[in-house]
Amino acid sequence: MAGLTKPKQYDWKDSNLALFGSDTEKDVKKSSAETEQAWKHAGTKVGLQIWRIVNFKVTHWPREDYGKFFDGDSYIILNTYTEEDSDSFLYDVHFWIGKYSTQDEYGTAAYKTVELDTYLDDKPIQHREVQDHESKLFKSYFKSITILRGGAESGFKKVEPANYKPRLLHFHGDRKHVEVKEIPRCRDLLDSSDVYILDLGLKIYQWNGKSSNKDERFRAAGYVHSIKQERGKCKSETIDEGMFSCGMFYVKLDEHIDVDDEETIEYNDRSTNKLFRLSDETGDMTFNLEKEGQVSKGDLDSKDVFILDTSSDVFVWIGNDTTVNERKNAMAYAHNYLMKTHHPLLPITCMAEDNTTENFTMALTA
Repeated sequence: MAGLTKPKQYDWKDSNLALFGSDTEKDVKKSSAETEQAWKHAGTKVGLQIWRIVNFKVTHWPREDYGKFFDGDSYIILNTYTEEDSDSFLYDVHFWIGKYSTQDEYGTAAYKTVELDTYLDDKPIQHREVQDHESKLFKSYFKSITILRGGAESGFKKVEPANYKPRLLHFHGDRKHVEVKEIPRCRDLLDSSDVYILDLGLKIYQWNGKSSNKDERFRAAGYVHSIKQERGKCKSETIDEGMFSCGMFYVKLDEHIDVDDEETIEYNDRSTNKLFRLSDETGDMTFNLEKEGQVSKGDLDSKDVFILDTSSDVFVWIGNDTTVNERKNAMAYAHNYLMKTHHPLLPITCMAEDNTTENFTMALTA
């Protein structure tokens, strides 16, 4: 069988999120109503709300699919919550970028995230999340995250089991969090320390690696049970690595990939903290390195935007007295800066001076 043809992965080194005033922004405005209907009930009660970007439009993601994401799509996730002894709503809004999402899709997600922030009176803390590099906060919203190949149109719920496109799902994690990811049906990708589900529509195999843990096995078994409940006529079989009955399971792993196709991102740029200043005080937008090493609250200025790269997180701090142009370009400059580093996929947190996160405070010296 010929090698597996993979969808084109966007070249992060060449990506650009300078949306404002661009063709992407114009297309978004043209295709959107004057008032975005998707935001009609956004942030009105405690809990999660998720939207997917479809042809520059914001569409509601089915609640039963929360925690499932397709690697060819981009999404917006809003978490609404309250603090103890307070009835006021607080918000975190994330845009999630699939590995094979197009620049138009994640550009629209970023633009619409800013729009949602404005709709909620600039109260949310904004976050950029990239597939396989999600922040701990993002992961905390879900019991598990399932990454499926393709776009949402390739989903399987409305497909008859007999015509279902086979999927191989990889379960990896521990008692705190088990991640589920669709991978090519290739035997060489099996890892004895993990669990896999081969979903053939009418028959489902759960393959337990000999060194897999009970949390991975339990999560996979629950996943099989939920699929069988959805489809009705569906049989399953659990097999352990090394069992004679593994034969049919292996036969169906008939896709082949080149090792070189599997990209890996090196995270060896563990250098000192870097603080950048974004300012249009001169009339032109400037982005300059302000300081390296230890950074304190005294290094920040309410008149400008500051971007702090700790090599594990990137924080965007927006001063109370910044201009509209500085505020709306803050996330874009952080994104474009990261693309030139050795750690381009780090989570980004964008916050106002009076609404900073605990992690940002901990990154500052006294």
